[in-house]
Amino acid sequence: MVESRTPAEVAAHAGRATDLIDLDAGVAGCFACPRLVDWREEVARTRRAAFRDQEYWGRPVPGFGDPAARIAILGLAPAAHGGNRTGRIFTGDRSGDVLFAALHRAGLANQPTSVAAADGLTLCATRIFAAVRCAPPDNKPTPAERDTCAPWLHREVELIRPTLRVVVALGAFAWAAWWPALRAGYAVPPPSPRPSFRHGAHWSGTAGPELLGCYHVSQQNTFTGRLTPGMLDDVFARAKLLAGVD
Repeated sequence: MVESRTPAEVAAHAGRATDLIDLDAGVAGCFACPRLVDWREEVARTRRAAFRDQEYWGRPVPGFGDPAARIAILGLAPAAHGGNRTGRIFTGDRSGDVLFAALHRAGLANQPTSVAAADGLTLCATRIFAAVRCAPPDNKPTPAERDTCAPWLHREVELIRPTLRVVVALGAFAWAAWWPALRAGYAVPPPSPRPSFRHGAHWSGTAGPELLGCYHVSQQNTFTGRLTPGMLDDVFARAKLLAGVD
């Protein structure tokens, strides 16, 4: 797919994607947000000392997981030295360590670790993607960057719509990003007023998947005990029940 360099090109390329492979290629070829392009490439050039001998991915990070997913996990954005290094979402950083350990305990991942794109990890009935596909400075994408990137998320939701039953939003940013995706993927207007994010929140509309809220698996949340392994286990057990996953 031709590289996307403007918001209009992002929307056009995402809309033309015929399957997830096509969409993932389009995501990886996106250069539409100058600040994010500069940052992801700077990080890939300078590298962290612990990874100085590795070649960084340094591009937008596609979604990952089962193309017939019944459960989707929606995050914020790739980590500078995680997904931006390895090329796979939540892979090679401490947030991913927590997330994939929980998915393994839930029977949704074949192994508890995610360290590299070729490490043999597979997901069962689950797909993971982010609201913003490039690593942002300070983990804080701007509203304009979120909106420019949104067509990739919206098309991904459309492509997995036939099987998707539950979305787990990791944090308030992902929770807010879901409502436009619901409109785009299901032609369903967001509820008014929109439900507020909280850990354990559950929204169910007349159409589209169920939505669960979960604190983000960031170090800030997991190191302080705001989000515990037991809390994650409860969220994924509930997601499996709602999605009809054994």
